[in-house]
Amino acid sequence: MKRIETIKDQKVFNNIIRNGKYKKNNYFVIYTMLKENINPMYGIAISKKVGKAVIRNKLKRQIRFIIDNHRNLFKNSHNYIIMIRKSCANTEFK
Repeated sequence: MKRIETIKDQKVFNNIIRNGKYKKNNYFVIYTMLKENINPMYGIAISKKVGKAVIRNKLKRQIRFIIDNHRNLFKNSHNYIIMIRKSCANTEFK
């Protein structure tokens, strides 16, 4: 995932969470929102309740790897916020 594809601005991040649609399962909550640009943008959020910084950073690296390898599953006209849940820390990457 390139740096220009990440959402860093807190206003944009919160806007997608408040106004976007979401889907959730045991491991993630994924918020989506339509946008005007061609390329999709991604944001990854993880709570401090999940674990120490080493574990949180490892999970974020794994999510970025998944995004890079499965870009065809994401629509180009959307922004995505991926919130990682605590149960994701206990699962294997495979």
